[in-house]
Amino acid sequence: MTVSGASVFRLALLGLLAWLLQLTVVSQITIFGVPADLTPLVVAFVGYIAGSTTGAVFGFALGMFVDLTPEHTLGVNSLVFTAVGYLAGRIRELRDPAHGLAPVVVGAAATAIAAVGFALLQFLLGVKAPVSLLLLRDTLMIVLLNTLIALPVYALVHRLLATFLPDDPRRRRRRAYTTRLSPLSRA
Repeated sequence: MTVSGASVFRLALLGLLAWLLQLTVVSQITIFGVPADLTPLVVAFVGYIAGSTTGAVFGFALGMFVDLTPEHTLGVNSLVFTAVGYLAGRIRELRDPAHGLAPVVVGAAATAIAAVGFALLQFLLGVKAPVSLLLLRDTLMIVLLNTLIALPVYALVHRLLATFLPDDPRRRRRRAYTTRLSPLSRA
C-alpha cells in the first residue's frame, strides 16, 4: 500500500505527538504502580490500520525518537517497534479481523512483545539491570494497563489516519444483498 504525502505528514505528527505525550505526561502518571506505555500501542495501531510496511517504518521512526531519551540504549526500541509495527500490519493483512475487540488483543500483544523484546535485547547487550520477579510483575501490569486503554488509543489513531490512507480493496467488507428468497426482501 502506498502512502501519500498528507499521510506521511499525519504519521510524522502522530509519532511526534505520541512520543512527547509519553515523555511528558503519561510516564508521570502511575496506575497499579506502573505508568502506561503509549508508544507500542500507537505503533501497533498504525501497522494495524496502514499495513505492515507502513507499520514497520513508523515503528522504526518512533523507536528512534524514544531511543533519543537519555535512559535508553540506542537502537533497541527501534528494533522492537519495527517488529511490533510489522507484525500488527501482517495480522490485518492476513486475517482482516472483523471483531470490535480485535484492537484490544492487538494492543495487549504489542505491549507484551515490546516489553519482552526490550528486556531480552537489554539482557543480550549486557546492560546492567536488575532481573527479578518485580520485572515480571511490572511487565504484566503494563500489559494489563495498556489493554485497558487500547480501545481509546485505537479510536484516536484510526480517526487521525483513516481518511488519509488509500482505500484497500482487500479491506472492504462485502455487502449482504437480498434476493427474492430472503425474508428481508419481502416488504
